[in-house]
Amino acid sequence: MPLIKEAAAILRSGGLVAFPTETVYGLGADASNPAAVARIYQVKGRPSAHPVIVHIADAAQLQKWVREIPEHAARLAARFWPGPLTLVLRRAAWVHDGLTGGQDTIGLRVPGHPVALALLREFGGGIAAPSANRFGRISPTSAEHVLSDLNGDVDMILDGGPCEIGIESTIVDLSRGRPVVLRPGRISEDEIVQALGVASSPPDSAAPRTPGALVSHYAPRRPLRLLGHGDWNARGQGASARCAVMSFQARPAGDASALWIEASRNPQRYAHDLYANLRALDSSGCEEILVEDPPATVAWAAVRDRLSRACSEWGSTPPGAR
Repeated sequence: MPLIKEAAAILRSGGLVAFPTETVYGLGADASNPAAVARIYQVKGRPSAHPVIVHIADAAQLQKWVREIPEHAARLAARFWPGPLTLVLRRAAWVHDGLTGGQDTIGLRVPGHPVALALLREFGGGIAAPSANRFGRISPTSAEHVLSDLNGDVDMILDGGPCEIGIESTIVDLSRGRPVVLRPGRISEDEIVQALGVASSPPDSAAPRTPGALVSHYAPRRPLRLLGHGDWNARGQGASARCAVMSFQARPAGDASALWIEASRNPQRYAHDLYANLRALDSSGCEEILVEDPPATVAWAAVRDRLSRACSEWGSTPPGAR
């Protein structure tokens, strides 16, 4: 595959390659090259204390990156890799601060996309890869999104089509004994508990910093408001042309919204479409985005996490937090 070989050569030379994973598109650099990783931070406008996830080709490569592989890590890797799960472990002594935000831990995963795996195998090392967009903004789930966000700042974009899952990986901290889910994703906390046979602990103030954990993240450029059922009946149905809407309801007759998206009631399909839909709403010419609040159930936890952070920049309080 000539493109894969070219992409691997770019990484070896210290360049940046955007590539697809099953979750979102990543902005990749040679994880062992501090200067290349620093360029990721520069291009994204990412704070230096915000760690990045390192992608590896298989679980056997874990031993290079971490001080020890706990039994829980080995069990989760065997169950969920390749796939949308990031494990946070104590870093090996040689791992540089640019990957970890200065912490003693590192996040690693084996992606489940064939293009990502082909690139990792051809490259032969770890690829540091946060989402391929400007920091804090809507994550990219297609090559077109990457081009729109980073055109001119990335050396190559590998087009692998739309991402299958559409939201970022579940992150599990295993650096302190008992597992802690630090970011929800397609793999649920219940699935983690079932795989390990032990309950997870809630996140605490001593938990490692992780990607996507800031209060404001995944944000469109237009203000976004989440509306609960009562607010929706009062305001959502009367949206004007200054608003763009995503609702579980069909567009009512006579509605004048700049754009109305009827969202899927299936949480996995909703997640798959979420970032593409937010980008469409943001580009509709509206002044404000209104989103009907999803159900407060375990199945919707990852979607609710992304939406609550997407609206935080604008001072909007998620209905479930009132």
